Parts: sequence; C-alpha cells; structure tokens
Amino acid sequence: MSRQTSSRRRFSEYLDAIRVKSAPSDAALAGQDKLRETPRHDRSFYTLLREFLKLLAGHRKMIAFSLFTLSISTVLKLVPPAATKIAIDYVFTGRPLPESVTSRISLPANPRDLLILLAVTVIAISVIEIVIHVWGRWLATKSTKLVQMSVRKRVFDHAVRLPLHRVFQLKSGGVTSILREDAGGVAELIFSMLYNPWRAIIQLLGSLAVLAWVDWRLLLGSLILLPAVYITHSTWISRIRPLQRDIRRRRQEIDSHATEAFGGMRVVRTFGRQRSEAGRFTRGNHLMARQELLAWWRMRVVETVWSVLIPLASAGLLIYGGLQVLQGEITLGDLMMFLFYLAMLLEPVAVLANSATQLQSSLAGLDRVLDLMADPQEMLPAPHAISLDPQTVAGRLTLRDVSFQYPGTETPVLQDINLEVEPGETLALVGPSGAGKTTLCNLIARFYDPTSGEIDIDGVNLKDIRVESYRELLSIVEQDIFLFDGTVAENIGYGAKSATLEDIQEAARAANADHFIQELPDGYDTIIGERGVRLSGGQRQRLAIARAILADPRILILDEATSNLDTESERLIQDSLATLTAGRTCFVIAHRLSTITDADRIFVLEQGRIVESGTHHGLMDQSSRYREMVELQMS
Repeated sequence: MSRQTSSRRRFSEYLDAIRVKSAPSDAALAGQDKLRETPRHDRSFYTLLREFLKLLAGHRKMIAFSLFTLSISTVLKLVPPAATKIAIDYVFTGRPLPESVTSRISLPANPRDLLILLAVTVIAISVIEIVIHVWGRWLATKSTKLVQMSVRKRVFDHAVRLPLHRVFQLKSGGVTSILREDAGGVAELIFSMLYNPWRAIIQLLGSLAVLAWVDWRLLLGSLILLPAVYITHSTWISRIRPLQRDIRRRRQEIDSHATEAFGGMRVVRTFGRQRSEAGRFTRGNHLMARQELLAWWRMRVVETVWSVLIPLASAGLLIYGGLQVLQGEITLGDLMMFLFYLAMLLEPVAVLANSATQLQSSLAGLDRVLDLMADPQEMLPAPHAISLDPQTVAGRLTLRDVSFQYPGTETPVLQDINLEVEPGETLALVGPSGAGKTTLCNLIARFYDPTSGEIDIDGVNLKDIRVESYRELLSIVEQDIFLFDGTVAENIGYGAKSATLEDIQEAARAANADHFIQELPDGYDTIIGERGVRLSGGQRQRLAIARAILADPRILILDEATSNLDTESERLIQDSLATLTAGRTCFVIAHRLSTITDADRIFVLEQGRIVESGTHHGLMDQSSRYREMVELQMS
C-alpha cells in the first residue's frame, strides 16, 4: 500500500466515523498512531460560553468598557447615512426643510450652506466615531493578550501538576500544541464571541430601527433574513466544531511525533529510520490536510449561501423601494437612505455568518483546554494537609505494607514492602531489572502514592503533607540525566534559587566537575544545548550530582548516579558522594555492586518483594542471593 493510499484510506475511515457520529479521531485511525487524550466531553455552546466567561475573571471590567465604547462608536456610525436623505431631498432639489425640523433646529436656508454644514457634521461625527472605535478596539486587543497569557499560565500550571502517567501520555510536543494553539486561541473568543457579535447586534438593531421609520414593510422584508441566520448556525455551522477539534488533535499528534523524532535523532540515524520518520510525518500531514479541506468546504458552503442570499435580498428590496419611489409613496432620499441602512443591516448579518466558522474553531480549542483542565491533578492536598519545615525534619522514613501497581495495569510492581529507615542512614537497593527498585524510589519521592499501605516521614503520613513542601526535602540523581538548554551555572543552580556563583562553583568542585567546566569555551556561562547534548555522559552526570549537592536535601535518591563515569571519575565522585550523603537519609540504586559496599543496609528485591537485607559483609558471609550477584559480576 502506498503512503498516499494509506492516507486516503484513513481519511475514508474518518468520514465513515463522522457519518455514524462516533468519535472520529479514534475510529478513523484504525489502530494506527491512535491519539492518547482525555475522553472528549459533549459541551453545548452555552456551556462553553459560561466556561469562557469564567476564564475572563480579572479582565471583565476592561472588556465591558471596550464593549461600551463599541456601542457608542457603532451608534455614531449610524448617523452619517441620514445626511444622504437631507442632501438629496432638500439640497439638490432646493425644497425647503420641513417646518417641524426648522422649528427645533436652526439650519441654513441656503442649499449650499446646508450642504457644507452636512459635510462638516458628517466629518466631525466620523472622526469622533473613529477615535472611540480605535480606543475600544485597543482595549479589546489588550484584553485578548492579557487573557491569552492568563489562560496559558493556568493550563501550564495545571499540566505540570498532572499525574506522571498523564504527562507521559501528552508528550512534550503535544503539550506545546495545546499551549500554543488551543490555550492561545481561547483569548481570540473575545473578538469572535463577544466583540464582533456585539457590534453586529448594535448595528443590526440600529439599522432595523431606521428601516422601520422609513417603511415598516421594507423592515419586514429585511427580517426574512434573520431566520436564515438561525437555521445555518443551528443545522450546519455547529457541525464544523467537531472537525476543527479533530484537526487540532491531529496537529498535536504530528507535533508530538516530530518532537520525539528529533529528541531521539541519534537512535533514528543509528537504525537508518530517517526515511521512515519522514514518511510518518508526511502521512500525518496528508491526513490533516484532508481534514482541513473537508472543514474548508463546509465553511465555504455557509459563505456561498450568504453570498447568494444577500444580493438577492438587496435586489428584491431595491425593486420594491424603487417602485415605491415611482408611485410617490417615498422620496428618492428615503430610498437612498434605506439602501445605505440596508447595507449596514446586511453587513453584520454577513459578518455573523462568516465569523461563525472561525468561532467554531476557537470553541474547539476551548473544548480541548477544558478537557485538559478537567484532568485531576496529582495528589491534591487534603484540607488538613501540613507544610514541613526543612530545618526541623530528621528524615526518618517508615514504609508499612506498601504495595503498588501502575494506573491501567493489573500486575503489582511492589508487594508488602516494610522498611524502617533511620535519619542519616544509607540504604542500597539491588536486584534484577524490573524488580521494583526505581518504583520504590518513586513512591518515596511521592511521584505516586501506594496502591495500599502507607509511607511516613517522622511519623507523619505523606498524604497529610503538601506534596510541594515534601519535595523540597528531596534531591534525585538519575541514570538518565536531564539537563536544560541553558548555561552550566543555570543547570547546577536549578534546585537552589538563591545560590550565588561561588555556591555553584563550590558544588561543582565537590562533584569533581569544576575542572572540565573551566575548560569549556565560556566556563560556567557555556550553553550546553538541549538535554546537555554538547557534554559527554560522564560530564552530564557530574553536573547532576553538583545540582543535588547544591540543593542540600534531607532525603537523597541516587539511581545509578555513577553509571556513566569512568573508573577514575567514579573514584573521585564516590568521595564527593560520601560527603553528600553524610547526615542525610539516602537511597542508592546500583547495578555495579562495588559502589554500595559501604551502605548501612542493602536490600535485595525480586519481583516486587524484599527477599534479603543486611550489610555487605553480612550478606557476603551467607549463601545469599546478593552474594551470587556479586560473584557473578566479579567473574
């Protein structure tokens, strides 16, 4: 099957899913690159409007004032066309103004002077209208940017507090898509849902009032268009939002895959998968392009309908008005004024019809933002949760009957773990891959809560402590080091906001990193690239250890912290780690068993259970599983 055929087939399945009103983005994928997202919610327009208004908290006064200025400018815009009737009926024809008008307002009797007065009045009103309109639009635009920043911040703050398994589902590129496209587009609803419709409503009502004054029968003819607006919005335009939502989801998937491919470019090139990744990227874009074309055609149907209705309505009303002039029922000035106001009446109708398609796209983005915001955050604090003072925490950890299985799985990873860890004690966790060592440390770091059992620190259950407060006590050095695209100093000082350059340098020296840092082009100001790609594995690991040293934690987790170091660097780092672990509760995961001989206690895990524990010498004196592992490594 060719790539183009594959894209066409998936799009065909997508159309079939739409016809049966199932979830198209899942059904249409047919098991290929299925998006992992929160379940979609069927929200009505009024539900979305209510949620959108909640997001405007703190900016409503500015938006309301911009709508007030818009009302004034729109009403002023309705005044100049009335000058057309006066000019035609009383200036160009020379007819005197009605006594009912001259008795109230002093106007020039000379037609030339009256024409100049009309022109000056129109210019003055137009200038005032423009100034007020620009002012109000500036306020609306400013509100849009403020709301955009506010919504993006709220979405980001919520996303970084999601459970880890949910964060891993989103992927970095997917989160970027939601923040940039969806959260950023929500603010555009200020114009498409509030500002532009409000202007259209004011202009519509004002035009209708003038038309009713000219000829109520002409008004009835104009009102025929209004039901057409309702019908197209309720039966056709509402179908566009699900398409726009699916397009946004597809764009999120493409961004996620592209981010993933470039993040793992070494693997991609090692296995010669450049062409394959490019093909996957192209197929995803082909499918999205087909979805966008489908939405484009549906939007064009609406625009085409109104492109036909408006000229027909204008022509019909022109014929009727012209006949009224010929029969002497209304004046030529009345007809010309009517045509001006008819155009002003049809303009907002057309704007409402055409902008409704863009509105549905923005509502789709709001829908996806609300889906993400509906995801429960990790470990929300209980009403009675407390915050810890790092200076008073001893670091005694107790695990009682702890078992754990990852969300969405049925097999326990840990079973019936019982530990009593004294303050300042160093514990080593060893065992085969998949035994549960890293999972146990994840529970201690409270990245997850136990499925059953409980973990206490200094006698307080971790669930009764605010998670941010507890994690201030922690520092973790993992095998898979993550560094940010910044300077060396910024990465070392990441865990200590108030650290000075001297503090950073001292931590680097303790981690045996100062020597190679000084040899970098800009020393501590050297940019290391995304994930530290410009450094070797050992250099990255030493920066991570320096970062942990500077954080000065009460509880330290070392997950294969010296695995990427050469023998000489490892020996130097072990001396630094001895200083780092002194007086701190420390958990060490190590496959290289020679690095944990000085641990206070060693625990051997197999299949999620602790099968042995003791000191290095004690376990070596026994015919133990630990001894077998050591002898196997030595051989």
